[in-house]
Amino acid sequence: MPPREPADAAVEDAAVAASDTADRAAPGRPDDPDAPREGLVADRYGRGRAHRRRDRWLIVGAAAAFAVVLVAWVVWAGLDGSKPLVEATDLSHRVLNDERAVEVTWRLSVPSGNETACIVEAFNEDFTVVGWKVVEIPASDRPLRTFTERVRIAQPANTGLISHCWLT
Repeated sequence: MPPREPADAAVEDAAVAASDTADRAAPGRPDDPDAPREGLVADRYGRGRAHRRRDRWLIVGAAAAFAVVLVAWVVWAGLDGSKPLVEATDLSHRVLNDERAVEVTWRLSVPSGNETACIVEAFNEDFTVVGWKVVEIPASDRPLRTFTERVRIAQPANTGLISHCWLT
């Protein structure tokens, strides 16, 4: 073999070094100087592909849990089947301007044996309350009763209504 020229030796040494570097630093390996650093940094700080997948499952799980709680609440609140114990229905009213009063007649439905109280109101043409009265109703064996009550008014009235009733 002939002796090597210094230029050839430099080229050979560079080729050997390149092949060693190529074997040792395959693309994507941490010691590859040309490898993209985004994936490594994302993995290091919890933003990699595996973390996104975990976050997606957490969101889906939280949404499913919320849906279950919402459905349970709707069933509990809406389909409970309980009805109000006290129900009042307006039947009629009569304005007595010369006596400065309104007479209101209503039907009361309440379970037997319960004392009740109701608010009777009188309104003017602007729907302003011009008179009201709390009526206490004693207990009875009959669940459905009709009452008439007279309410004194401070100004001329147009109508009278039963506002609401409750158990006492």
